[in-house]
Amino acid sequence: MGQGILLSGGDNIDFMIHGVFSYNLFGQEVWITTSHICLLIVVLVLLLFFIIGGSVFRKAETVPKGFQNFVEMIVELLDGIVIGGMGEKGKGFRNYIGVLFIFILVSNISGLLGLRPPTADYGVTLPLGILTFTLIHVNKFRFNSIGSIWKDMCSPLPPWLPIWFPINLISEVAVPVSLSLRLFANVLSGTVMMALVYGLLQMFALVWPAALHVYFDLFSGAIQTYVFCMLTMTYISNAMGGEE
Repeated sequence: MGQGILLSGGDNIDFMIHGVFSYNLFGQEVWITTSHICLLIVVLVLLLFFIIGGSVFRKAETVPKGFQNFVEMIVELLDGIVIGGMGEKGKGFRNYIGVLFIFILVSNISGLLGLRPPTADYGVTLPLGILTFTLIHVNKFRFNSIGSIWKDMCSPLPPWLPIWFPINLISEVAVPVSLSLRLFANVLSGTVMMALVYGLLQMFALVWPAALHVYFDLFSGAIQTYVFCMLTMTYISNAMGGEE
């Protein structure tokens, strides 16, 4: 697990994913990597948070205090982001956007604890992009007729002249790739930068890199979380058309 930590010696600058152990599955060798372990830690932390939050709300008080007040503040903040980005039609997506926001944010800032952020692995961000892509098109077919979808795919030309259809199709398919690559590249760049700082400066990197952590882990991590979720809400809203 030590190889998954960002701190490295001057002769061993390491920001790569490493295999921890392997096992055979149907005759194939399958590796459990540092990325899997860091992802598992993040998921377990979030599960613990949700379990504690659920137990607190089962005994919720009229006047919130302590942990209940903290959880209600998070819920109100996420509700505000979703309703502000999607309007009233966004109420049905509060759970998805909320969980997505919390998972990406905690994954991005996990570098503060010495973990390699799970979102610095494209194998984590791509499924998030595909999940959003699926949700976009489920709602597109749910709220629009086949004729209007075809017309949109052929625009700006008339639907009987589908010259632009291949280009519009590529732009649709590019959505999960662009979403996942943007998040992955930004988080990975911060991971590489911090690994270089710790690896090159060695003992001199004990105090002042805290400022870099604030930027690469906290600030940049929060910004990338917000961007991913805002784009998700925008794509879904556009797919739903004028429905309110």
